[in-house]
Amino acid sequence: MASTARGSEGDEDGRRGRDVVVPMRLYKTVTVFSTLIAVVSVVLGFMLLDAATLNVSFLGNIVRGALAAVGLTIGDGLLSTAFAALGLAIITFGAGVYVIGTRFRARGMGKSQEDSGEDSDTNG
Repeated sequence: MASTARGSEGDEDGRRGRDVVVPMRLYKTVTVFSTLIAVVSVVLGFMLLDAATLNVSFLGNIVRGALAAVGLTIGDGLLSTAFAALGLAIITFGAGVYVIGTRFRARGMGKSQEDSGEDSDTNG
């Protein structure tokens, strides 16, 4: 069985392995926004996990106050579970966006070292 090697410049649709080769402007945009979404998601997710403890929590107090203002009463166990599940979901979403954002490469960017077939020159 003969192996087929892809060229270092990628194939005709701009893909090299799992990486997507795009123009530099698009690469910068994707990198900035995927990182921003990931950071905001992690911070918001941990705020929701903190609110799930039902201790002194800024977000938890706001939600409980808003629910009390409209006359709804929800048990602490249900509210805590909802906060925890939503927090974990948002953190997972942010991680997924970041992982997808790391698949993009600009034209002319080299392969990552783990993908390259070259031997390391750092041997003693």
